[in-house]
This record gives sequence, C-alpha cells and structure tokens, in this order.
Amino acid sequence: MKLNSLLLLATCALLVDVSQAGVTYEQMRSASKLIRDVCLPKYPKVTEEVADAIQVGNIPYSKDSNCYINCILEMMQSIKKGKFQLDATIKQMEIMLPDSYKEDYRRGIQLCKDSTVGLKNAPNCDPAHALLSCLKSNIKDFVFP
Repeated sequence: MKLNSLLLLATCALLVDVSQAGVTYEQMRSASKLIRDVCLPKYPKVTEEVADAIQVGNIPYSKDSNCYINCILEMMQSIKKGKFQLDATIKQMEIMLPDSYKEDYRRGIQLCKDSTVGLKNAPNCDPAHALLSCLKSNIKDFVFP
C-alpha cells in the first residue's frame, strides 16, 4: 500500500506543472514506467520482453500477462474487479496523455466501453485482456505502460 501511495505522489508531482498545457510524450512515458515498475515484479513469468511487446500492442493471452495488464489498468483506475471504469478512464486519459493522443483515445474508449461486460475476472483476468485488445484495435497511436 505504501508503494501505491508513493507512485501516486510521484505521478502527481510529475504532472502538476504540465496539467494546464498537457503532458509531453516523455512525461507520459516516465509516469508509465512508474506504473510498470510496480506491476512487473508481481508477475515474474512476465519478462521485460513480454512487457515491451504488450507496450506496443502485441498482447499475448495467458493468465500471467492478463493479470499483469489488469494490475496496470487497476493502477490507472481503468478497471476495478474486472469492470471497466469509463469515467475514471476518461479522467486519467485527460491527465496522462499528450493532447495529440486525446481525440483518438476518446473515440477508442467509447468503442470499448462494453468490452468487459459478461467476462469473469477470476482466474485469468480476462476482462483486462479484452479491454486492452479492444483499445489496441480501435486506437491508432496505441500506448501502454
């Protein structure tokens, strides 16, 4: 729990000065690295190479990779107990993405808002995989921690 609080503070500190003007690509990647560094150690079967592949949209289907994705989406407040959090996702997108990404992400988020409906989170974190796969398919400049 202490690590999550530190991550939130670090992310807020990183974004405070740019919240008025939008974040830069480098600032977005720095915040993403903080999130990734929290989730990656929790899933030792997800290697750096697998995480790098997910980051660019090559999304494997396995319990470990799905639950790694779920961890990141939960930290980003996009998913909670397997349920997509539309309003929180839009709010985070507005904070965490450079302005040039926002219109495409707004459209993709709306197209994917029902992608987790009817899916069970346990045991394989299927909603996270479905949501990220949908976003990847519907967002031209896909980015992920």
